Amino acid sequence: MKKVLPLVALISGIFAASVQAAPEINLGVLGGENSTAQVGNNQCVKSFLEEETGATVNIRNASDYSAVIQGLLGDQVDLVLNMSPKSFASVYLKDKSKVELVGITTDDTDNSKGYHSVILVKADSPYQKLEDLKGKVFSFADPDSTSGFLIPNNQFEQKLGGNMDNRFNGFFKKVGFSGGHEQDILGVLNGQFDGAVTWTSMVGNREDGYSAGALRKVKNNGFDDLMSKVRIIWESPLIPNGPTIVRGNMDPALKQKLVTAVKKLDKENHSCFVKASGGKLHLENTSIEEYQSVIDLVKAQQKTVR
Repeated sequence: MKKVLPLVALISGIFAASVQAAPEINLGVLGGENSTAQVGNNQCVKSFLEEETGATVNIRNASDYSAVIQGLLGDQVDLVLNMSPKSFASVYLKDKSKVELVGITTDDTDNSKGYHSVILVKADSPYQKLEDLKGKVFSFADPDSTSGFLIPNNQFEQKLGGNMDNRFNGFFKKVGFSGGHEQDILGVLNGQFDGAVTWTSMVGNREDGYSAGALRKVKNNGFDDLMSKVRIIWESPLIPNGPTIVRGNMDPALKQKLVTAVKKLDKENHSCFVKASGGKLHLENTSIEEYQSVIDLVKAQQKTVR
């Protein structure tokens, strides 16, 4: 009996070590929206990826975009299904080895690969164009969002002059960040902001909140009459859709399994991919050239800040 106990202990120890050594994948989810809904929308992704890769998948629901950026740079995030192009560019410029393109989210409706930043106002407000918001309270979404800050900020600097620090030469009475796209939309609805930005594909049925974007997400999260209560008064030039990315320096074998699984998810459980990515979107091949204009704009912005 004395000889059996150490053997049992040894086997138990080996089993415990093998369990501890099981790989993990951290799925990063951009913040700024209803956290409960975000986690729920990604549960099917978690289940699918765990079955396909044999790894434990952890949903990392970030409080803001910056947390996902830092998670990638700190090797704490391994996958983002529909990343902000600006956030991708920020990681790419900091350390190219930390981010690798899997594909570009592409609209199921017309195969377009772009979306727009738009300004929302309440439908019953008198505001019909950007100029009507002079002297009013305005909100951006998140400083690391492409449509929620980078593009509209650049457009405002060109059109209105000045910058956010001086309220674009005093054009706005007050301007700040709400923390996310959903907060911008709800802030307009409850009168906190006279105008605010968000993102939308601008294709598909308007009543559905279009085919993809924050309007669609908020509508699907219980605001059935959302589109009757808001009006779009400005839209940006086309922005490249968000990329699906993996952490470039993760274990190569696990990374290959993950990339294969994500592409399989899109093909074989498309409804799950749509739910998690925020719209009627699928994956197409992409390259760094597709995001070069955003990278260049982020790089120029960084030089200006310095």
